[in-house]
Parts: sequence; C-alpha cells; structure tokens
Amino acid sequence: MGRYLVTGAAGFIASRVCELLVERGDEVIGVDNLNDAYDVRLKEWRLKRLRALEGFAFVQADIVQKSTMGDVFRKQRGGAEKTFDAVVNLAARAGVRQSAQNPWVYYETNVTGTLNLLELCRMHGCKKFLLASTSSLYGSHNPRPFREDADTNRVLSPYAASKKAAEALCYTYHYLYDIDVAIPRYFTVFGPAGRPDMSLFRFVQWISEERAVTVFGDGQQSRDFTFVDDIARGTIAGLELSGYNIFNLGSDRPTVLMDAIRMIEEKTGKKARLEFKPLHPADVLATWADLSKTRELIDWSPSTGFEQGVDALIEWYRANQQWAKDVRTE
Repeated sequence: MGRYLVTGAAGFIASRVCELLVERGDEVIGVDNLNDAYDVRLKEWRLKRLRALEGFAFVQADIVQKSTMGDVFRKQRGGAEKTFDAVVNLAARAGVRQSAQNPWVYYETNVTGTLNLLELCRMHGCKKFLLASTSSLYGSHNPRPFREDADTNRVLSPYAASKKAAEALCYTYHYLYDIDVAIPRYFTVFGPAGRPDMSLFRFVQWISEERAVTVFGDGQQSRDFTFVDDIARGTIAGLELSGYNIFNLGSDRPTVLMDAIRMIEEKTGKKARLEFKPLHPADVLATWADLSKTRELIDWSPSTGFEQGVDALIEWYRANQQWAKDVRTE
C-alpha cells in the first residue's frame, strides 16, 4: 500500500486518479484550493464522492503557498521518517484561450506551484514526483502524430509555456537531487463531470438545452479525445517509472469536431444550432498522440472508445441536468 499526495484533487482528472488509488488500497491525501476558475459545483460534486472513500483525506490548500504546503508535508509526516511515496501534481490552471487573458495566474500555479512541491520533496525526502503536462507543448509546427522528442520551443499559449517551464524544473530536480520524475502529456481529456471550458462538455450542454453551439473556425479541426478513466490509469502507471520520463497519454484516434457534434446530435435527438466564430490564434488545427514510447514504458493503451466515452458523458449530464444546465460554459 502506498501513500500519495495528490494535488488538484477536486479536479477532473485528479479526482479519478484519487479514486483509483484508493480502490487499489492506497492512502491518498488530496489537496485543492477549490478556486472558481470554473463552476465550483463540479468540484464539490467530485469531492463529495472522494470524501465517502475510506483511505482518502482532504486538505484545502494552494500549492502556490509554499509555507502552507510545508505544513501539509509536516503534518502528514507526523514526525515519522517515512514521507509520501510520491507527489502527484495534477493541480493546474488549464486552458489555452483563458491563459492569454490572464497569464500571471497560469505562471503562478503551474510554475511556482510546481517549484514549491519539488522543493518540499527535496526537503522531506520524497523521491518520486509526477507532473501532469499537456499536448499543447507540441504547437502547430510538428509532424503528426506527435512524438515526445518533438520540438516544444514554439508553444502558442501562456498555458503551454508554463507547462514547458514546469517540465524543465522537474528535470533540474531529477538531475540535482535524484528524484524520479514522470511527466504524462495529456491529449484532450473528456468524460463525466469534465471541465466546462472543454468542447465536449459544452457541446453536450448546448445541444441538450437547445442553445447556440459556438464553433471556432470551420469545425474541421481534429482532437485526440481521450477518456478520463484511461488518462487516470496511465497516470498511475507512470508512478512505477524510475528516472526522468515524458510520455504521451492520448487515444491515437483523432476526431473531427463537426463529427463529434453530429454524434451528440444523434444521441440526444436534438439538432445543433451552429454559430461559427474565428479560430483563436492559440488554437491548433489538430492533435494526435504517438503512443509508441508510452506502450514501451508502461504497457498502456486506451480502452474506452470515443463513442463509448460520449455515451458516459451524456448519461452523466442527464443525471445531473438540474444543475449542470446552469454551469457557465461561455
């Protein structure tokens, strides 16, 4: 049985990681500041499920506050020699377009927050660290499918830039202090109780409520949509790695946005009222994960197909429609 500190625990991906860790018998200390970057009701829904699990404990704290996080480390250590088996840093400010509006908060959380956690790992003898990163690092100039050794020096958003900086800090702490580091790069994660700024949550809500569906560009962009349970499994598998490893977690089966909209129309029985807007300069036309390295490192492949994942998202939305219909998605 392991003992893990998971940051961003009330978040979309981290909550599933916490659940899976507890289900296999691990002890999880979940940290989240419960900010209002998006509707807090989603975070509360996830956290309520976690609080019901034996083996999970929650601490409301912000990874940007080093002294506060130091208290978390000291309290959980309780004077014992054994510290956390790993720190799983899934706390982040995410989103490409939003980061162009307020880059400072992205830098504080994604870079300074990561530095704080790495330094506390050094101070308290935690020898394993996992950082959630993003396919946004690949930008628009690399050949697809994206490989982990592709050029990541031409990122298109402050969000991606902050994650690149965090990756570099992780390597520094691996090199200087022999901390094992795993960095999964996530590709467009979706599923039940997902982030409302992501396209599939928006499409399901807008089409279900017969609202206008905003499409940036011509809708022919493609995304390597990956189901959240697969992402959580791959994240946990990364905890077994030694050294410094970056690996993709994606579906390897990109879907065109307009095809996704048509599928949701069919499954909800409602017609989308489309409104097209210019493509944001920080958006890329396509994402596609090369999983060759991932299969070699952790023997991982996605097990949930796109249609099956969309079914799960729509089922969740219908079960929670009374309040989910009012979640802000603009």
